[in-house]
Amino acid sequence: MQICLTDLASAPSGRIQFDYTIDLSKEEVAFSFPFQKPVRMVGEVADAAGVITLCAQVQARVFTRCARCDRPVEYDKVTQVEFLLVKELSNGEEELPDEMYLVESDTVELDDILIPELLLDMEMTVLCREDCKGLCPKCGKNLNDGGCGCDRREIDPRLAVLQQLLDKTKAHE
Repeated sequence: MQICLTDLASAPSGRIQFDYTIDLSKEEVAFSFPFQKPVRMVGEVADAAGVITLCAQVQARVFTRCARCDRPVEYDKVTQVEFLLVKELSNGEEELPDEMYLVESDTVELDDILIPELLLDMEMTVLCREDCKGLCPKCGKNLNDGGCGCDRREIDPRLAVLQQLLDKTKAHE
């Protein structure tokens, strides 16, 4: 969605509000497509004494998988976005501060600002529950459903020869 910044002067209270949805179902994040439902963008662009601000909230239903047991997980994600919209850098600055967004024309494409902010705010790992036990490394059974009976003791490879000796002595007893 585009907003024309010159329209702010004639807008009531110098504000243009927006509320729309966008389809991000083809947006890939960490080898999956977490946005199966439309993502909602709500907020406003305001001009207060020549200072133009963008305040928005991005609301999404995220569909992903548990990082430990691979069960499906879905949750609501809300990302807050606040930027000062500037047309040029001031005082000879070479780098734009994090709270500013450089606008190169009289129009602002909100999707170009809000979608990257949502993607940057995504969690790297999601668990189905806080105490998820994950999968058995030997047989692959989901340990949340109960034990599998596998011997999960890890033997240091440097001591494996000693373990073989212990196993032989137990077999001879």
